[in-house]
Amino acid sequence: MKAEEILGEALRVLREGGTILYPTDTVWGLGCDATNPEAVAKIFDIKRRPDSKSLVLLASDLDMIAKYVKEIPSIAVDLVEVNDAPMTIIYPGAIAGEEGKEGDRWHLAWNAVAEDGTVGIRIPMADWCKTVANKLGRPLVSTSANISGEPTPQRFSEIPQEIKDAVDFIVPPSVDTQSTGKASQIIKLGLRGEVEIIRK
Repeated sequence: MKAEEILGEALRVLREGGTILYPTDTVWGLGCDATNPEAVAKIFDIKRRPDSKSLVLLASDLDMIAKYVKEIPSIAVDLVEVNDAPMTIIYPGAIAGEEGKEGDRWHLAWNAVAEDGTVGIRIPMADWCKTVANKLGRPLVSTSANISGEPTPQRFSEIPQEIKDAVDFIVPPSVDTQSTGKASQIIKLGLRGEVEIIRK
């Protein structure tokens, strides 16, 4: 498949509520439209993971993130501007609901958000991932391509066949995202400037 065909097929599957297996700027991820509760439920099923655990989302930029959280702490802007490695920020006040869309506004799927109302979002360093989120117009789920509790695959060859068989589309490994092979750092922010490093 040509690059534009791969992108087009990934977007078609995402828009139709399907799941994809794709390379990110960190590790291979399982993805879906983060505003679609049924699609998010499929991801939990594939991973055999309790839906009480939150998921990491990918967004194209801060403008997209601003549509899905009540307020972006000012320190988040500084962190994004100076960041030179994959970094997931946990934002307070996620805008989520039972339905993906209300009027002309999209909500995050209720099951993509933590029980405390926070949500972890990363602006990926990989252009391909940014393009997918941008053209989809909504964040996409990005959770490691493993069965819950098992090691995180660092390469495509390490992904269990069970995972590959369960998704609706596999992005070819030829798509270059300069993957680090390591999970991102995670930083949790509060609205009053609180910063907590969850994972370095």
